Amino acid sequence: MTERGSDPDRKEPVISHQPIPPAAAPSSADRSRSRSEDVLKLHRLAHSGGSAAVLEWLAARLGGWTGVVEAGGTAGPELAVRGAAELSARGVRSAVLHGERSAALLFALDGSRALAAVLDLPHRPGASALLGDAAAVLALVLRAEEAERREERAERAESRAREAVLHLLMNGGLSTAHQIAEALSPSLPDPLRMYVVECRAGARGEVARLFAELTGGRAWTVRCPVYVRHLIALVPAGPAGAGGGHDPLAEALVGQARERAVGVSGHLRLREAPAAYTQAFHALAVARGRAGRNARFGPGPELELAAHAAGSRWAEALLAPLHAYEPRRPQDPGAQELRATAHAWLNFGPHATRLLKVHRNTLASRLRLIEAVLGTDLARLPEQAALSLALRLTPGGADNSPGGAAGGPDGPGALDAVLSHPDLASWARAHLEPLTGPDAPPGARDTVRVWLRNDAHLVPAAAALGISVPGTRKRLTRIEALLERSLLQSPSARHDLWLAHRAEELAGSAV
Repeated sequence: MTERGSDPDRKEPVISHQPIPPAAAPSSADRSRSRSEDVLKLHRLAHSGGSAAVLEWLAARLGGWTGVVEAGGTAGPELAVRGAAELSARGVRSAVLHGERSAALLFALDGSRALAAVLDLPHRPGASALLGDAAAVLALVLRAEEAERREERAERAESRAREAVLHLLMNGGLSTAHQIAEALSPSLPDPLRMYVVECRAGARGEVARLFAELTGGRAWTVRCPVYVRHLIALVPAGPAGAGGGHDPLAEALVGQARERAVGVSGHLRLREAPAAYTQAFHALAVARGRAGRNARFGPGPELELAAHAAGSRWAEALLAPLHAYEPRRPQDPGAQELRATAHAWLNFGPHATRLLKVHRNTLASRLRLIEAVLGTDLARLPEQAALSLALRLTPGGADNSPGGAAGGPDGPGALDAVLSHPDLASWARAHLEPLTGPDAPPGARDTVRVWLRNDAHLVPAAAALGISVPGTRKRLTRIEALLERSLLQSPSARHDLWLAHRAEELAGSAV
């Protein structure tokens, strides 16, 4: 039937519910060959470009609009949308709806969807045959694309859940982390070694599969939410390799692709996951400069262990205002959220937005609130170092035991009292010894001291040293290899270095 223009009293157009007849038998070998070529072209386009490429080519080939329309939908030309509704209501596989100067040719795909073409009249011969061939191809392509989208959604959901587990581990939420991890498999290992693998962009899935293969499925992997080229793996400590710096698993990972680099933590408990990550990250900085492209965290005393006896009460007292903070509005961040924000920012700086999944303005607002609650200036390296140490000494957050933080040192000299403890003095000497050892480059100790004095900023440090910024960067890069710690990339050892220098100063003044 033909649509009668814009007359308000016109009858509704009637859709032909007879199947669109197949094209007449070809009148020549050329027309037969042309249809065969069109079918081959459709399959190639479906394989290389998917449904979008098929529809684009059909529109160009037929000289009209083509698309997939939904019964009851509104997307597409009115004639095609109305035709899709009629096609579904009548339960037929193909039909044509005539307008005043055009026609909509429709072929059912699946469910309520149809392939539609709106063509000017008269349309080219063979259009119905071409659309029929295209509908068969398009139905398969759409099903494959939907399956792929479902798989991608599932992968994204799992990736976010794994990020949530990592976030909980870094902030002391072990119980909830275990519950989520059990649903994802495998279980979180304890004790463990943590691996940070740096690989080419887009290769993290391949590295995760390699971890599963090499560890018999016992490695718990997560894509780093901050660095897009890093994959983090928690591996049971037992089978991770022999003693010393030799690590067969790291060597196997690098052996598969030489552009990779692997940093490995020491043997730690799951509750020490933040320290394990920091160790693995520092080891990665060393691995980049080694021929073998892998390194285990170098031996040496841990600050948290050295400072625990002297600093636990100090840390609880320092953080007491933060742990007691109550937001004024339900939508404002609470104490644990502010604590997690501080920890993420101290470790990753502005990149913390990726870990916390917040806008940079939100991060800045939270940092101002933390400064106000604690009465500190986080632009200064000494204040950062103190907060970093306090957070590491209170991994579970607020102390809910009777008495809480009562008796803890406070006031301006409180941190100095902690750093004056003999355990901290011994730790500081061991931590700084490489800077004056036989392998240290000239001026290493002065370079670090000036850099720290300028709040670990390269530009003012370079000016104070009287050398260029690239020259200062090169010096610090050489010192990274000497200390086996990352300095220029977060998480950086700058906080520990400042604490070590201060402890050494206090020890010297006490002599």
